[in-house]
Amino acid sequence: MCGVAGILSFSGKSPAREPLERAIGALHHRGPDGNGIFIDGACGLAHARLSIIDLAGGAQPMVLDDGALAVTFNGEIYNYIELRTELEALGRVFTSHSDTEVILHGYEVWGDDCVTHFNGMWAFVIWDRRRQRLFGSRDRIGKRPFFWARHDGSFRFASESKALFASGVPATIDLKGLHEVTTFWSALAPRTVWQGVQELPPGHNVVVDVATSSVTVRPYWALDYTVRDTGESEGARADALFALLLDATRLRLRADVPVGAYLSGGLDSSVIAGLIARHTKTPLETFSVTFDEAEYDESGFQSDVVSHLGTRHRSVRCTTADIGAQFSDVIWFAETPLVRTAAAPMLKLAGLVRDSGYKVVLTGEGSDEMLGGYDIFKEAKIRRFWAKYPSSQLRPQLLKRLYPYMKNLQAQPEAYRRAFFQIGDSDLQSPFFSHLPRWRLTQQIKGLFSADVSNQLADHDPLDELRARLPAAYTSWDPFAQAQYLESTTLLPGYILSSQGDRMAMGHSVEGRLPFLDVRVMEFAGQLPAKLKMKVLDEKHLLKVASKDLVPRSVLERHKQPYRAPESQSFFGPGGTPSASAPWVEDLLSPSRLQASGLWDVPAAERLVAKVRRGGQLGVKDNMAFVFLLSTQLLTERFQVRGASPGT
Repeated sequence: MCGVAGILSFSGKSPAREPLERAIGALHHRGPDGNGIFIDGACGLAHARLSIIDLAGGAQPMVLDDGALAVTFNGEIYNYIELRTELEALGRVFTSHSDTEVILHGYEVWGDDCVTHFNGMWAFVIWDRRRQRLFGSRDRIGKRPFFWARHDGSFRFASESKALFASGVPATIDLKGLHEVTTFWSALAPRTVWQGVQELPPGHNVVVDVATSSVTVRPYWALDYTVRDTGESEGARADALFALLLDATRLRLRADVPVGAYLSGGLDSSVIAGLIARHTKTPLETFSVTFDEAEYDESGFQSDVVSHLGTRHRSVRCTTADIGAQFSDVIWFAETPLVRTAAAPMLKLAGLVRDSGYKVVLTGEGSDEMLGGYDIFKEAKIRRFWAKYPSSQLRPQLLKRLYPYMKNLQAQPEAYRRAFFQIGDSDLQSPFFSHLPRWRLTQQIKGLFSADVSNQLADHDPLDELRARLPAAYTSWDPFAQAQYLESTTLLPGYILSSQGDRMAMGHSVEGRLPFLDVRVMEFAGQLPAKLKMKVLDEKHLLKVASKDLVPRSVLERHKQPYRAPESQSFFGPGGTPSASAPWVEDLLSPSRLQASGLWDVPAAERLVAKVRRGGQLGVKDNMAFVFLLSTQLLTERFQVRGASPGT
């Protein structure tokens, strides 16, 4: 894992070295093991290295054919050994043992289609001197970040927006991006929360031409949920899934440094740990985060897995004080407002990994999206079924059964639960049926916006924008597949893999690898019928069948519990005083600071803050609204925001 940055001057003149140095300096946390700058003609590439493969020979930017091709690369190409053999048979001569060199030779042989040969995670840019163009690419599902902007007659790109700002791009809030966070928990690529800064969408390439000053973005891969009837039995498909996951895990153990694994106590991370411990020769060290509050803590299940597999295990305890203390840094690394605090414990966990001498961990992310594990899928299935019986007295009780781990929801009156299941004809006809309750819940946050901001956003409907992007085949997929697609193209890349994943891990220079998001696993899962993913209400059914001999029964049979963390209570102590770990909250949320931002309806924001100060059991909506308010204020302060714009 690394940090990348670069500048392509449309004038043809060589970019100055100083902005490249500033940009890559802002990414030191992503690559503390070395850095390099390459300038050739109109192009300048920069790289901050986290050394994992070919420690001696993998320095970047890497140059081929006397500078005719050069690359700066963030990520891993896991099948690089197989690709190297294939490319050598075609006459290519290698000078290193790095996966980076495979990208350059692959581009020489296969051109832009080289990315279809790669199994891995990446964000890279190749300077092609002969054709006077940049070719950039981002991996299929968005594991690695890639941001770009036009500025001062040039195309600028980087792993994080802060590097663009360091190079001279202004930091201005995009109100439409902010608006999308209140719906989807993140802005949807290519939009970001920064005016003029775009995110290369997952599964897309970008070509930048010097002669025409053009920037062309094209897709090369997309999720497909067309079910294919192979005639195989459930057992045969479970065996096939196991084989794919085992090979995906083995590939992700390729490294010239030790590799560990996160262990949450849930099925997904336990399966990955089990595959490593039982089916490879890799000594396994696992890492977990624990909480004082039983509502969030999974340490009992973590202990079950450690005992079952015999791993060497380390854990770190995260308190509400820790969340308050780290939250400012969380926003600095995330570069976006958040609606949850769950990223903070992940930042602390990454610190434990790094302090333990590790740079690489395998994780279980992606399993819920690909194999049908989230409660939102189960919830949609129940809502759709019970829409046929609107007068049922049992219906509201199902919500309590769906979320037994959420104390606040359990305490809500029956009227609240009954309202949750109110389903109109428009909802049933909506392509977003599965996600409407979640999106409506967070959309209520926009009630905090000032009248001026609300007026600027009056004509912006995030759902309309998403609707326009749905693939042509979407309407032919079954409702379960539609829900999977929405989750895998909104929350997964925009929040799970980014704010809660890459950004927190790389905040401590740790690389996360995700076997469940191997391209072969994703494509296999996309072809499965819904009944093998969720059998009645048994989530991730096929994965459970495949892993029944791998993980302890307590984990196999436990109720699905999404990863969560303490929220607003992390920032205020007894009597409503700011937590000792976050004294900055008082000033940041003062009426004068709220007014100065120009974003808020100050009386509405003050009422919310007062409610949080009083403590007690807050609902999901209030917790999310408060975290959004606080994190947006932090964002404008940490990045010295120069203003806000409605965006385009």
